[in-house]
Amino acid sequence: MTLVFRFIAVSLLIMPFAGPSFLACAQSAETNVPAATKVAKDLGRADLSKEITITVYFNLNNKAAFDQAVDAMYDPTSPSRGQWMDNKELKQYGATEEQQRIVRTELEKNGLKVLSADPIGFRVRARGSIGSVEKAFHTEIHNFEYKGKAFRANMHNAHLTGEAANYVSTVAGLESHEVRPMAVRAVDPQGNPVYSSVPLSKLSPGSFPNLSTTDCLSSPGTFSLQSTSGSPSAVYSATQFLNSGTCDYLPSQLQAVLGLKDVYDAGFTGAGQTIVLVEAFGYPTLVKDANAFFKMANLPLLNSSNFSIVYPEGKPNPKLGLLTGWDTEMALDLQWAHVVAPAAKIVVVVTNGQDSEDFQTSIAYVAENDLGNSVSNSYEEDVDIIAGPLEQTSWDQAIELAAAKGISVNFATGDSGDHGLGTPLGAAGVPSVSPHATAVGGTTILNDVNNPGSTITTSWGEVVTFLGGLDSNNNDVVFDPPTEFISLFLGGGGGESVFWPKPTWQATLPGKGRQTPDVSALSNPFTGVPIVNSFGGSVPFLSYGWGGTSLACPIFSAFWALANQKAGHALGNAAPLIAALPYGGVQDVLPTTDSTPDNLSGTITDQNGTTSYSASQMFGPFLEGNRGFTSMIWSHPSNFSDIVIVIGANGQLTTFTGTTFGFAFGLDSSLTVRKGWDPATGWGTPYGLAFLDAVTP
Repeated sequence: MTLVFRFIAVSLLIMPFAGPSFLACAQSAETNVPAATKVAKDLGRADLSKEITITVYFNLNNKAAFDQAVDAMYDPTSPSRGQWMDNKELKQYGATEEQQRIVRTELEKNGLKVLSADPIGFRVRARGSIGSVEKAFHTEIHNFEYKGKAFRANMHNAHLTGEAANYVSTVAGLESHEVRPMAVRAVDPQGNPVYSSVPLSKLSPGSFPNLSTTDCLSSPGTFSLQSTSGSPSAVYSATQFLNSGTCDYLPSQLQAVLGLKDVYDAGFTGAGQTIVLVEAFGYPTLVKDANAFFKMANLPLLNSSNFSIVYPEGKPNPKLGLLTGWDTEMALDLQWAHVVAPAAKIVVVVTNGQDSEDFQTSIAYVAENDLGNSVSNSYEEDVDIIAGPLEQTSWDQAIELAAAKGISVNFATGDSGDHGLGTPLGAAGVPSVSPHATAVGGTTILNDVNNPGSTITTSWGEVVTFLGGLDSNNNDVVFDPPTEFISLFLGGGGGESVFWPKPTWQATLPGKGRQTPDVSALSNPFTGVPIVNSFGGSVPFLSYGWGGTSLACPIFSAFWALANQKAGHALGNAAPLIAALPYGGVQDVLPTTDSTPDNLSGTITDQNGTTSYSASQMFGPFLEGNRGFTSMIWSHPSNFSDIVIVIGANGQLTTFTGTTFGFAFGLDSSLTVRKGWDPATGWGTPYGLAFLDAVTP
């Protein structure tokens, strides 16, 4: 038996969940103990002296009526369509002063300090030791580890006692997952950047250098591979992916490929609109870096009239953003939201922590203070199948509040496809799976070699298979068969919830649960964008090859601001409106077929003769029933390699370095593309005036 070990950066692995029976661990409605506690490693009871912050959400007065009122706002046949609530109207559904007092008293009785209460009776924040939280909610809180990620969760059904229990619907902070930014870079399988970062001091001021191209694919060619030993040999034909330089979209190029030139010419630039970016920590050179980028892009610079930062929890140490990766996330979000809607005001709302409770507080703050009508959230924290009820419902309560006020809260769906589940069921990310959110998935945009000047759009999802390379003695080798070493890199998230039922506006979609994504935009970092970031130093760099659904989310959020401007009023949560559009209102992302002449195919000749391989055969292990994708050859890129170690039956080690690859986009695990809605790209991607006209008839 041959065992294969591959040295790949951990961040690139799509980590599978444990076993085919994992769906049996899906959340039970009978308890608020997270399903994840059944499969994760229990690290023991949490430190009882550690202080945490929780948010207690009140039971609303007539919650069913509130839900119906919010649903009616998004029902095109309802007379209350688009009649958003203000704080005074929301307060009618909130807990009474007496109910709030009873809950506060119960929390304080158990040693918790009440930090704040919102003005509408929806929530109260409190802080105290884990020991005090356990006492108040009659549970134990343990630390867990699953697939390299740590989290905290309650071991027993958590609840207050006495009359206070009647007034609490859910709690944020008992189950705690670290909220992670979703920005990713184009890297090789060992984690080394494929594209460069250049100090701005070495560039001519005022414009982007001629270092990148959007012609990522070249005309089809034939590539012959020959083993040093003479056999096997291979001949492949395919379009070739860029093997030198950088494949990236500059601001004017992305504006053009998204059809935004006509939008701007029609007068829609985001003027009068505010885009909100929810982030963590901040970083010291955020504005300096952004203005350096905007100067090169010939876009308006940030100043006090078009930009501000808000700290709902108090100002954190901005250097924490450098240590946790939020600097790159913030640079990506800010710079590319401004590219799409250059006249919109941008408000950055900054948390002082990475707990889900911190981010829920920020979203509620945005809604309660009417900071903006399009909110971008480029992060995920958990997977639907193992997320607990407290986590799911607390997120949705904060998001539904925003939806009631006509605010679209948009979330990146994640960058790990179906998380290794092998099925969309349970694979949706949290919080993007909230039925009151808009979930934004990922795409790849490539030049069409058969129609110069045109582009093709596929789903994200990068699969690499080894075709040729070098052994440890630097001899040329041909991998036979070409599926011997194959990997899924990254891909946009999506899937069907096993917790949330389908909302009414998804009635025509398959399955029983809330489906994600709703919409998609450019995400693939191999066809991504540059940013300017100082990375904690004094010198800003122009850094190429960034993407992820972290890019898709601010792109869409800015597009939605343009739509709000055209409408002349807040359109509300985008997802229900997009679902109701006639076909073509949003640009459908369609599958390509493996039989197209430009897709990768070839023959291998060895001692047994010659064997032909189609693209579907070469990428077979990752097709998941999908025959629609775009494949190409990537031949000898100087800075792209991977190491494979093969342990033979006799225990002998053989090392190979891959140098020629088959590369496929659009194979996003079990999230396959089809006409209409699909779990990889949702209903499609917004394009120009056609999209704005469709959502603002």
